[in-house]
Amino acid sequence: MSLILPPDFGQTPKQKLVLPEGFKSLLVQVCCAPCCGAVLECFKYHNINPTIFFYNPNIHPRAEYEKRRDELIELAKLLGFDYVIPEYETRSWFEAVKGLEHEPERGKRCTVCFTRRLTVTAQYAKEHGFSHFTTTLATSRWKDKKQVDAAGFAAQEATGVPYWSEDWRKGGLVTRRYQLVKEFNFYNQLYCGCVYSQQNNTHVAHVTDTAIACNGC
Repeated sequence: MSLILPPDFGQTPKQKLVLPEGFKSLLVQVCCAPCCGAVLECFKYHNINPTIFFYNPNIHPRAEYEKRRDELIELAKLLGFDYVIPEYETRSWFEAVKGLEHEPERGKRCTVCFTRRLTVTAQYAKEHGFSHFTTTLATSRWKDKKQVDAAGFAAQEATGVPYWSEDWRKGGLVTRRYQLVKEFNFYNQLYCGCVYSQQNNTHVAHVTDTAIACNGC
């Protein structure tokens, strides 16, 4: 089913947004449509035209990755935003988190995962002239913003590209996020994408529709 723009799209509750110093262009790392819908609406309202960067080698299996990727591409096209889809290469990700398979959600595995994904994002931003990068990873209630930000600043340190650490949950964006998930009828995800998260969090099978899972992408 094709995505249709909801009649009220554009009515972001976050009508005040302070741009970071020196802001010119933005690369935003996203993991799925549910996590970024309200953020992209906010960008649209403030006349910010980001390039969407779908770098998520953690998502497993390939069918799950492709389902999330394809829905995100459809959303990007609908909103008129450019997007970049790097090669789906999982081997290096599995090597990076080796030994951390049984870490809990928000544990050391997530730190390694976030830092790797955001460093690749920042490196792409550097190579292609973006002034800043950010991520929608922390829009999920299952993720720790401090942990995501630590990964973002580590990526900034490694590349020299400023990380925009705006809290994309505040200003009413959490409520708006769930509204848009329903209005767009986004694919309802039950785990972050990581196979270890799926295995270690068997309770996700019981998440209700009212929770709008997208368990921490």
